[in-house]
Amino acid sequence: MSLEETALSVLTETGVLQTGHFRLTSGRHSDRYMQCARLFEHADKAEVLCRGLAGLFVGEGIEAVIGPAVGAVQMAYEVSRHLHCRNLFAEREEGVMRLRRGFVLAPGTRVLVVEDNVTTGGTVKEVVALAQAAGAVVVGVGAISDRSGGKVDFGVPFRACLKTDIPSWSPEECALCKQGVPVVKPGSRQIAP
Repeated sequence: MSLEETALSVLTETGVLQTGHFRLTSGRHSDRYMQCARLFEHADKAEVLCRGLAGLFVGEGIEAVIGPAVGAVQMAYEVSRHLHCRNLFAEREEGVMRLRRGFVLAPGTRVLVVEDNVTTGGTVKEVVALAQAAGAVVVGVGAISDRSGGKVDFGVPFRACLKTDIPSWSPEECALCKQGVPVVKPGSRQIAP
């Protein structure tokens, strides 16, 4: 079974792939949501996908894996474990992604940025910029799920366990809103409607 087939099977079986009416972190709406936090309820299944993702970057000389809090903290740890390197996470402080808790990226450090789920890539772009501002070399971006269908460009190689093209809409374009279907904001960051 390919990594993509394994990922689809695991994400369906663990309840990660959900249907309904969702407000995404980007503010856009969708009828499907990837609640990747549910994957990490199942350490054995998370390990399979994180190992698979790490395998997509073997040979890149990665010295550190960094992911944004909250969604990619466990993921960064698990991917770094398979790449035998350091792991860090970035956190929002006053609305800006920062390295805190004594985390430091030395200039020249070869970094892999990871995220559980990519839709527009906004948070990942913030973490990439943070790493580059520290002088690190971002060698790639990895995700469990790329729901953009490969449309997001980070300026570095982007690889995912599962690539899907799940549509999303602005609230003004959303047919579910027009039908009066209640919207749910399931992610880790609160956004005003």
